[in-house]
Parts: sequence; structure tokens; C-alpha cells
Amino acid sequence: MNKTKIPWADYTINPIKGLCPMACDYCYARRMYRRFKWNPEIRYNPDAFKGLPSKPARIFVGSTIELFGKWVEPDWWHMTMAKCLSRPRHTFIFLTKKPENLIKWSPFPKNCWVGITVCDDKMANGIVNLEDIEATVKFVSYEPMLEDAHLNYYTDFFDWCILGSRTQPTRHPPLSLVSDTIKAMDDMNIPVFIKEPLASHIGIQRQEFPKVESDI
Repeated sequence: MNKTKIPWADYTINPIKGLCPMACDYCYARRMYRRFKWNPEIRYNPDAFKGLPSKPARIFVGSTIELFGKWVEPDWWHMTMAKCLSRPRHTFIFLTKKPENLIKWSPFPKNCWVGITVCDDKMANGIVNLEDIEATVKFVSYEPMLEDAHLNYYTDFFDWCILGSRTQPTRHPPLSLVSDTIKAMDDMNIPVFIKEPLASHIGIQRQEFPKVESDI
């Protein structure tokens, strides 16, 4: 478990470790694996859930690897879901670029939020996969905003929207794209979380979360 600088989470954990096969050119995790010569073997990490705080926290699961790929063994997923289910005070947040595989694990435990990464119009097509997913919160992480993903066409499928620029190197989306996306979310009463450095670039500070009733 690690304290994180990701603003919409308090901690990150990685129950599956190894070099992610997705190979996105802007992935910070791949750079870290190469820089520090970490073990690239994909494997289950039984200690990932140890040391979680006693107070409720938002925990990003799988910050360094795509968890919904074929390289993740079903047994590893079953053990991960069991760990989440046994810790109901915490919110476990999952994010994928493989939305077509989400259905294999639906329904998700009530304390799990499930999201899809979108960067462009082609990736936005995957949002429709959320329609049949049972999760307390379903969201879109529109980061980095590389081009217009036309999220206004998909607002019936998700409950929360994260917006962000590309970093390392920083590349901000056009202001018109950001403002149009925010308006589309506001029209549907979808909370918006704008990450830095995009928030400072556009001069709009919004860090909204979906409203969820707690069972604790």
C-alpha cells in the first residue's frame, strides 16, 4: 500500500505486480519498471491489502498494471474481489482500458467503483460496455484528453467524470473541448473532477465526487 499523489484516491495498492503488457507510450509505470529494474514477471501479490488504514479511504487498485487483461489469472481476481468485499469501510477504485472484459467480473462488490480510461473518440466506444456492469459507481477517466471523445453521446452510461491533461511532457487539450465536456456533464448532473495541471491551466477548480450512501 502506498500513499498516492493521485488526487481522487488516498492510497494505491497492486494485488497484481509485473510489467504491464499494454505498453502505452505515456505510462509512468513502465518507465519506473525500466528505471529501477523491477521484476517484470506478472504475479499475484498476497501482501497488497496489508496495512490498510482503519478509517475509510479511497483506494486505487492496480495503479501500475492493467487488471482486466488476459494476463491476470482468474484465481488472482477472485482473491482480489474477496479482499475488497471483506473490507467494506473502504472504497476500492478500478480503472481499465479493457472495458470489454468488465462483464466477466460483474456484479462488483458494493464498495467498488469501476471506470474506463478514454483518450479519444475511438476509446470512447468502449463506454457502452458499462451499460451491463453492476457497480455502485461507474465512471470515465478522460485523461489524457488527446482529442474530442464526444462524451455527450455516452452520459447515460456513467456517474462520474475525471478530466486531465497529458503529462510528461505536459500537453493541454483545447479550452473549448474542456468547456464543452464540462457543460455536457453539468447538463446530466454528472460530477466532474478536474486534475492538475489542467485545473490551473483552465482556471477552474472542481474536485467533485459521486454521492454514495455508506453501509458502514
